Parts: sequence; structure tokens; C-alpha cells
Amino acid sequence: MKAKENGPTEQNTSRVIDGPTNPMVTPLLTDLYQFTMAYAYWKAGKHQERAVFDLYFRKNPFGGEFTVFAGLEECIKFIANFKFTEEEIKFIQQTLPPSCEDGFFDYLRGIDCSDVEVYAIPEGTVVFPKVPLLRIEGPVALVQLLETPFVNLVNYASLVTTNAARHRFVAGKSKLLLEFGLRRAQGPDGAIGASKYCYIGGFDATSNVAAGRLFGIPLRGTHSHAFVSSYMSLDEIIDKSLRKRDGSSTCEDFVSLVQSWLSKIQWSNSLRGIFGETNQSELAAFTSYALAFPDSFLALVDTYDVMRSGVPNFCAVALALEDLGYKANGIRLDSGDLAYLSCEARKFFCSIEKEFKVPGFGKMSITASNDLNEETIDALNKQGHELDAYGIGTYLVTCYAQAALGVVFKLVEINNQPRIKLSEDVSKVSIPCKKRCYRLYGKEGYSLVDIMTGENEPPPKVGERILCRHPFQESKRAYVVPQRVEELLRCYWRGSSDKEREPLPALKDIRERCIKQLEQMRPDHMRRLNPTPYKVSVSAKLYDFIHFLWLNEAPVGELQ
Repeated sequence: MKAKENGPTEQNTSRVIDGPTNPMVTPLLTDLYQFTMAYAYWKAGKHQERAVFDLYFRKNPFGGEFTVFAGLEECIKFIANFKFTEEEIKFIQQTLPPSCEDGFFDYLRGIDCSDVEVYAIPEGTVVFPKVPLLRIEGPVALVQLLETPFVNLVNYASLVTTNAARHRFVAGKSKLLLEFGLRRAQGPDGAIGASKYCYIGGFDATSNVAAGRLFGIPLRGTHSHAFVSSYMSLDEIIDKSLRKRDGSSTCEDFVSLVQSWLSKIQWSNSLRGIFGETNQSELAAFTSYALAFPDSFLALVDTYDVMRSGVPNFCAVALALEDLGYKANGIRLDSGDLAYLSCEARKFFCSIEKEFKVPGFGKMSITASNDLNEETIDALNKQGHELDAYGIGTYLVTCYAQAALGVVFKLVEINNQPRIKLSEDVSKVSIPCKKRCYRLYGKEGYSLVDIMTGENEPPPKVGERILCRHPFQESKRAYVVPQRVEELLRCYWRGSSDKEREPLPALKDIRERCIKQLEQMRPDHMRRLNPTPYKVSVSAKLYDFIHFLWLNEAPVGELQ
């Protein structure tokens, strides 16, 4: 399909916007009732009526008080390439009742998103309940067809990004975080999405090779227990030679060099008696791996016994590499008392550095894995440990602590008439009309409150006092004098309007935005235990209008 002026190309550039990462994200990836509603709109002649929908969520996940918005890029890729194929039209025709008129399917053949406008908070921004993450404007039948895929693309993306950000927060800025969730994720799409969005949320690398290729995420990984246990003895190593790192000469028998170092460690003054004979098949595996990857040797040391075999064997190989000019990366612990074992391993490394005068050996990296999550990392911090990196999988990518974010997509205006969705549960009452959203910052640089206003209200100004009201609780209100004002919603798909369109940022820029946003949050909003709720408000004028419309739409009861 030839791109229209507002078709699948970036504004002011010739760069074509690719389709969604997952090719299954097509116009058919929606609920059946979107098509039945679209037909009913078409049948009634309402399908071209201009509608405004807000996409938002009602409650922060994981018992916390913040969420990180993600999934916007995939939404824009979806609408940039939105077009029904003839095969899809035929399937819809077979699915809907035979009474549906042929003119409706001709209508579907002709639609794309060239008349849709999408305004969104930038991806990677910290966001809060009720504030629209996206505002979608366009013909009502078409925008309804976008509802389910948009909700799907934002829900998991924001949930897992938030989960990653929470793990980063509890681990601290200095620790290396590795996403190891591929094998436990909910299918290939869950795995690919998790790698991308965990990287946005603050993780440093992934084990997922496909995600590394697709998104340019750094890759990390060494070997498993199977590799270690596959060796029986050092005799299995055929080629024992290893060239020095500077290329000046070759060590013809690296195995003997490793064995001599193991003997030196065993009989050294500071380590004598700590271990006896180590597992020689493990030593063979470590030696073989080092011969294959002398520049990036990292060993999994818990296959047999961490302190009596794994760590001493690793050190013997690492010291042999040191003799040839190489630097080992460190060890990984995948079982046992991680806090205790990391401390014991660190002592061992420090003894090696002191005894054999090897600068930096005591700072050898120690990585932990083994079903880690927020709680276990928090517990490790309280116990005291010597870990430098965490490999986290199952609890991270499956969002084990919460299944879904609960994103919703609500009509707030049609034909310039505001609409409201009422409920006996106040948290489910929607905030009507087309809105503008702002974040107000205080003197210390932290954000104080988000405020929603009507589209035509004057924006908040720096240094000018503004009344911020809770949308539904009359007594909750406060005056704010902002030191900085940030408008949140920006145009990412301009439709037939002449508005400037925001370019889609690179993944690393989204990640940097996320990290910066989290640093701008007050610590009490971020803490794990009893975090302070962040204030989301409406202007006084919007508050009055919400309650006027509420009373106008709610039926009046009659007592008999």
C-alpha cells in the first residue's frame, strides 16, 4: 500500500514506520463486539461521528504508587499500518450474521487511520491512575476497532516495565540487572515483550538473543549446570593451548597451568584447610570454557559445592588466565544461601588478591540468580551480601505479583458532546470531555500533582496559584504554586489535523527517560512499604462540570 501523507511514515522525514513487532497484531486482533458495534454504528449512519476516547488505568500495580507507561511505539506502528486485507474482510463476513449488508464490508475495505489523531504521554514516563495515557480521536466505528489492540499493547508493556522499575529501585543503581525470563515467559510474544520493556524499566541486558537482534539490547549469558556436568575429567580437553592476550607467545598446556594454580591455592597460607580435593570434572568444564572464551570467562559455581569446589576451581582458572593477560569476569550463584555464599566467595577472592598480589581480584563480579524477585532482593539487602548483579526471570517477566494492569478505554466525547460512564463504584466513574493534562513541579524539583483541565481552559502557569481538586471527593483540594509546568499529552499521530507530530524515540532514549523520571519522584512515593499516594486532580472548572454531568445523566429514583 502506498503511504499517504499521513500514512505509515514519520512526519517531516521519509522514514517508513514498520508494522508491529509481532505480525499477529493485525486489525483482526480485536474482540468480536468491536465488529458488531462497528456494524451497528454503520447501520445507524453513526460510524463517521467524531469521537474521543481516553485510555487509562484505575489503580497502580504491585501495591505501589507509580506506574511506567510503555507500549506507545507499538500502538503507533499498528495504526500506521492499519488496513484490512481481502482475506480478513472475507473472514469477518463469514463471522458476522448473514443479515449484515455488503456495504459494511465495502466500508471496512476503505478505512485506514489517516483521519485518526493520537495524543499520548511520552513512553517511559511515570504515570498515575485516571490520567489518560492516550487520547484517541476519530470516527467512532474506526476508533472502537482500535480499542482492544491498544489496550492489549499497553497493558502488559506498562505492567512489566513497572515491575522492572520496581526491581531496579530495590536493587539500587549500582547493581547489574539481567533479564533471564525467556524460558518462563508466557510464550514467544511475552518473552520478546518482556526483554524490551524490562530494558526500558532499567535492566541492563537480556539473555534473549532474538530480542537482542530486534531491539539492540545488550546480551549476557555463559553456561548452565548441564555444561559443567557434561565433563568427566580433564583428559577430555584435547586442545590445551591458549595464546597470550597480547599475542606474544602461546601457552601449550593451559590445563597444567590451571592445575598448578589450584595446588598453590590449596596450600596457600590464607586458604589452607578451607577446601580439599575439588571436583575435577567441574575443573575440566571451567578450563574448557575458559579456553573457548578467555576474555569473558564467568563460571556457574554451584553444580557440586560452592566453597569446596566451585570457587576454588574458578580461581585456579582465573589465575591461569591472569598469567596470560586475560581478566576473568566472575562467578554466578544459582542456589543456596546467596547472601552467605556471596560473602564467603568475596573473602576468598580478597585472600587470593592479597596472597598472590593480583590487583583487582578481590572485586571479582558475583552474580546471583535462582527465582529472585523484589522480596528476595530486599531480604538480601537487609541480610548483607556481596552480590554485584542479579539474573531475574520468572517473577519478573510473568509479573507473578499481579496478573494485569487493568487498562480501560472509555468514550469521553462524541460530536463535541462530553460523555460520562457512571458506576456505583466511584473508582469506575470516567472523567468526561476532551482534556489537557499537566504535571506540576515544586521547589525541590519533584513532581507534586497531576492536574486535568478542560481542553479550552488556560494552562497552569509557573508561580501562579491554582486550585487542584480530587475528581470525586469534595473535601480533598489544595492550592499549588508550581515552579515548573509540564504538559503531558503530545501528538503522536496527527490524522487530518495540521499539528506537529512527535517522532518516535529510540529504545535507549525511552529507557533514559524512564530512569530520569523515576529519579524525579519523591522517595516516599517510591518506597515499597506504605508508599504515599501521588495526587491526581482536576481543575475547579472541570470538577464542577463532572458533577453537573453526573447529576444530569444519573436517573432520579422514586420511593413508593
